[in-house]
Amino acid sequence: MKSCKVVFLTSLSDKVVDEIISYSHKDFEIIVLKNSDSEEKCISEIKDCDFLLCHGKYPTDSMLNSAKKCQLVQLLAAGFDQMNLSLINSMEIPLANNGGANSWAVSDHAVLLMLSLYKKIIDSDNSTRLGTWKKPINGENTFEMANKKVGILGIGNIGKKVAKRVQAFDSIAQYYDLFPLDNQLNSQLSLKSVSLDELFETSDIITSHMPLNDQTFHMINSDRFSQMKSSSILINTSRGEIIDEKALISALDSHEILGAGLDVFETEPIQADNPLLKMNNVIVTPHVAGTTWDTWARRSQFAFSNMIRIIDGDKILGQIN
Repeated sequence: MKSCKVVFLTSLSDKVVDEIISYSHKDFEIIVLKNSDSEEKCISEIKDCDFLLCHGKYPTDSMLNSAKKCQLVQLLAAGFDQMNLSLINSMEIPLANNGGANSWAVSDHAVLLMLSLYKKIIDSDNSTRLGTWKKPINGENTFEMANKKVGILGIGNIGKKVAKRVQAFDSIAQYYDLFPLDNQLNSQLSLKSVSLDELFETSDIITSHMPLNDQTFHMINSDRFSQMKSSSILINTSRGEIIDEKALISALDSHEILGAGLDVFETEPIQADNPLLKMNNVIVTPHVAGTTWDTWARRSQFAFSNMIRIIDGDKILGQIN
């Protein structure tokens, strides 16, 4: 195999970068560019690269326009809303994401948020440290997962794993997806496909695992909150823009819903004056649901294997365009 140049745009730590590179092919020359590197430097390296690998740092239009030799733009994550898809399409460069590689981590995190809200873990930790023993736990405001209906928005790699996890807690999993599973698979996985209205009206927990696009932008809005039970909680580990954040704040403030567990926000990083940060019925994490040490091996192997597929003339996996 001839030597290939891979430009890796990333915001990751040196230790994680080294771990990722350890899975590359011996004939790959890896050029790592961080957020501190100028656009001019990035363009000078990208203009003759064979492959572009991205995570946490993404190419500007100028960078993409310089990528005349690039045979593949490969993402290490599932989301691709940071990319100028129309420009990539016009340049006829394949774009592939890494759907499924972080599905274990994200599904774990989604269930963690459910349990943390139901059991008031943050409040319990704080009360123990502050010496206000057992407050505010009063026997009325903590709950079990058993027999609760969990409504899953999107039944892809992550959604299926969420279903499996909540079923282990004796929850009932139902889902909405534009492309529902066939009846046989629904039966095998003990899943029920429902309409969007039924999901919002009947679920005790609603968890979002949808991609961000024109159809899902502000999909969860004031109309949807009005359908939800006052005892229900909302979990979002997908994309912040799927929820109308102003409507969410209003629903939480008026106790239209019980609480929310959020790993993603409309504006990231979340602003210090965001009302969500002052609400005790909200648990927030800084877009880290998919970030674990374990996931880098899967992400890296998938990404570099896709580059080998291009070289061998085989069909790549996870192609977006």
